[in-house]
Amino acid sequence: QVQLVESGGGLVQAGGSLRLSCTASGSISSIYTMGWYRQAPGKQRGLVSSITSGGAANYVDSVKGRFTISRDNAKNTVYLQMNSLKPEDTAVYYCNARMVSDDNYWGRGTQVTVSS
Repeated sequence: QVQLVESGGGLVQAGGSLRLSCTASGSISSIYTMGWYRQAPGKQRGLVSSITSGGAANYVDSVKGRFTISRDNAKNTVYLQMNSLKPEDTAVYYCNARMVSDDNYWGRGTQVTVSS
């Protein structure tokens, strides 16, 4: 079992920045990939960015060049630095941990609202 606790969401004007954090506890040695997904009202949850235990990262095209994911394995924490935010980035952001067994765990989500 893995527990994920997110923080860092909020309200920001377009062009602003936010940093999301997600700290894992529990069976953390079995975590392979950590990442962030988002779900806007009326839309499906989709991947924003993920990072492996070795540091390999990937991003959805719409956030490339604006968002940066990082991982501090010593703190069991993954970060998502979000710059140049746009109103279309407004969503609930969920932290995800994918295990070596391919099981998935989710945080409760944190709201990000970008005003125009």
